Amino acid sequence: MADNELRSWYLRYIAALNAHDLSGMDEFIHDQVMAGGEQVTRGDIVTVLGGIIDAVPDIHWEVEELLLDRDGIAVRVTNTGTPTKTWLGVEPSGASFKIVEYAIYKVSNGRFVQMTNLHDSAEMLRQLTA
Repeated sequence: MADNELRSWYLRYIAALNAHDLSGMDEFIHDQVMAGGEQVTRGDIVTVLGGIIDAVPDIHWEVEELLLDRDGIAVRVTNTGTPTKTWLGVEPSGASFKIVEYAIYKVSNGRFVQMTNLHDSAEMLRQLTA
């Protein structure tokens, strides 16, 4: 994909996440993906995303910075939300979180084949339990 196509494609992925529409993830995620150093299936990724959306119904990903390099994507995203169910071992209290996530992706044949993300989960837990 050309950079402008890759940018548009990635922003459609984020729009689907923000719409909480996981039904079309086969457009974005290959059947088998290297995620965080482990081989997983698209279904595994969708299950994790679905669990987040279920526990944090207002979860939102805001792209702050997006860098493209051939088949690679690096992104800085702000994640916000307010859990309404027990999540990450924390009972819902009405507390919200706002954290920065950094993600690196590799795309092949128009779908993610590698997905790696990093966020400060300690800071998120601090915000949720403050």
